[in-house]
Amino acid sequence: MNDKTNPLEIGVGGMTCAACVRRVENGLRKLPSVVEASVNLATERARVQFVHSPIASDVQAIRDVIAKLGYEAIDLDTTKTLSADERRKSETNQLWRLFIGSACFTVPLVVLAMAPMMSARVMNALMQVASMERWNWVMLALTIPVQFLFGERFLRLGAKSLFSRSPDMNALVLLGTMSAFLFSACVTIMPHWIPEASRHVYFEASAVVITLVLLGKYLETKSRHQASDAMKMLLNLVPKMATVIRDGVPQSIAVEEVVLNDIVEVLPGSAIAVDGEVLSGSTYIDESMVTGESVPVAKAVGDQVVAGTINGNGSIQFRATAVGAETTLAKIVAFVESAQASKPRIQGIADRVVAYFVPVVLLIALSTALIWLFVMPSGSIDKALVHAVAVLIIACPCAMGLAVPTSVMVGTGRAAQQGILFRSTDAIESLSKVDTIAFDKTGTLTVGKPKLTSFHVLAPFENTHLLAQLALVEQRSEHPLAVAIVKAGEERQLRSSLDVVEFNAVAGLGVVGRLSNGDQLLIGSAAFMRENGIEPSRLQNHADQATQEGNGVFFAAVNGKLASLMIVADPIKSSTNSAISQLKASGFDVALISGDSTKTALAVAKRCGIPELSVYAEVRPNDKAAVVQSLKRESRRVAFVGDGLNDAPALTVADVGIAMGTGTDLAIESADVIAMSGDLENIPHSIGLSRAVMANIRQNLAWAFGYNILLIPIATGLLEPSLGLSLTPVVAGLAMSLSSFFVVSNALRLRMA
Repeated sequence: MNDKTNPLEIGVGGMTCAACVRRVENGLRKLPSVVEASVNLATERARVQFVHSPIASDVQAIRDVIAKLGYEAIDLDTTKTLSADERRKSETNQLWRLFIGSACFTVPLVVLAMAPMMSARVMNALMQVASMERWNWVMLALTIPVQFLFGERFLRLGAKSLFSRSPDMNALVLLGTMSAFLFSACVTIMPHWIPEASRHVYFEASAVVITLVLLGKYLETKSRHQASDAMKMLLNLVPKMATVIRDGVPQSIAVEEVVLNDIVEVLPGSAIAVDGEVLSGSTYIDESMVTGESVPVAKAVGDQVVAGTINGNGSIQFRATAVGAETTLAKIVAFVESAQASKPRIQGIADRVVAYFVPVVLLIALSTALIWLFVMPSGSIDKALVHAVAVLIIACPCAMGLAVPTSVMVGTGRAAQQGILFRSTDAIESLSKVDTIAFDKTGTLTVGKPKLTSFHVLAPFENTHLLAQLALVEQRSEHPLAVAIVKAGEERQLRSSLDVVEFNAVAGLGVVGRLSNGDQLLIGSAAFMRENGIEPSRLQNHADQATQEGNGVFFAAVNGKLASLMIVADPIKSSTNSAISQLKASGFDVALISGDSTKTALAVAKRCGIPELSVYAEVRPNDKAAVVQSLKRESRRVAFVGDGLNDAPALTVADVGIAMGTGTDLAIESADVIAMSGDLENIPHSIGLSRAVMANIRQNLAWAFGYNILLIPIATGLLEPSLGLSLTPVVAGLAMSLSSFFVVSNALRLRMA
């Protein structure tokens, strides 16, 4: 099944609660070519996976289903531009206008309904103007616009959900407010149909509930849009205009018009418009908005620059290597949006509850009405109505639908600002549970830019001639330390006139190369030398001293004779010791998994603060995954941190794979979490943030469920005779609106994490 490779994302407008989400998901899953559908209320997106690559007819079918269910299908091509922001503002402004319009009718209605109960003098004054029956007609006239104009969205969507047998929040508002309105209208128009003792009108309940729900939706929507501010800030980093050099003449053009290989000029203090490679000039660039690294990075000819970063005092020209959706910044935004659209496993709890929640609420409301009609000693039609309506209103599942996705949206946005990318919400959930952090060494704990510091050559071999040949062979190697030998040859301007005619890499041990003059070169560890019948003891003392200092060593042999020892130093990252100290202080077990010799690995571990018993040395690349598996078999939850090609298997099998953004593409593709800057302090930060997100989700779910569990029994009024606890529809509407606002506001606290 190819479901993971054929996703389609589409915006869904008009959803209000968790029941809406489930309704859209169920509708999409019924399409024959759809394998799975996942809808996110906070991001207003549907992610649909097909049995084949989606075609135009599939997209149209998706749009038709969404429209049939009463929602709006939105083309996501527009959501990554300013029009998305405009759409959000329009939605917020529309809700505000509806609230204000509704309030203009509701306030005088409440005054008419409640003032007589507050003061006998007011009651007498009103009765002198007109009878109560006539005032009922005035209240009916004030309620009609609120019910059918400003509350039209609830009536329309609620009716559609009822007809499709998947009732949602709108259905509860529809049933609750229409029950109060129709009963009151009946009392007003045909009072003889209602027993005299029950001839009370509840127009204010209907109008106030709609007004409060509109206010709640406005506050919720405004807060929910604030939750996506991190992504808007990232997108706004890209300047609108760029200066390109065409035909030798500088031209200012829209950034959308920049094409690959354009020469782009950047002046001091300007933002970088697209990704590129520096051709001339030098400067320092602030990359904190992309990598989270606060220290500006030096850039010179040949270095890479990234869209959205800020140039310092220098002036540079660079060649555009990625534009539009292919830039690093655009990919980060797409990456985070994809993570926000996914669902963590904990979301399944809310989804299962919501599947039964609204039907159960309808049953409770009906039971409440019947009990107040036929069982309660003081029961009556109007009391049955009031309490049934209160149950319907208090139980709207808005907060349930927002509890998880809003926390995820804010958390992933905050992480992106710190240079941490989560591939999915499952990665957040899994990372929050890890107890063991295993590190690769080269490029992860160390800088990953090794340098040849010593070169011991045995007679009869000659220093420069041998180094040139070794550099020639190592050009074919993917080992990080091989780079040091190649760079040493380049720095000394050593070039061999020979060619490499045969090359073979033995994973974890070394390489074998045959040159065009017939010489065979072996480069690798002492064990590799011995496997090939070469005794390295003549240089072993130098090698032992180097490994005790944590440096890497290579032996070299030519035509079966030991020729040299190369000592390569790769300094520890400045952030390594601090990061490991933080992890250990937080109670995590820290391990090192390295292909280096035991002495080298132990020396590096000692310098980093990693316990000796947690060092796994001389591990071949294919065996790193096996070490991670062995840790998992000890009932540990393991996060593996790496950056190289040989780390990909371990990144994949770990509970959570964390790749350095400075590493290889394969490592990044294999990981669940990416630390963009390569700063190891991002590791404790990412774990802390994942735990904060999960704690926030649990708080929101506890509130969403607890709120209903506590208040629905009170709303039934059945506790009133014994405990004096009851809720009116007006109070129920206020509580329901505030519950959603609480959930979103609680999630927004993650912006400070």
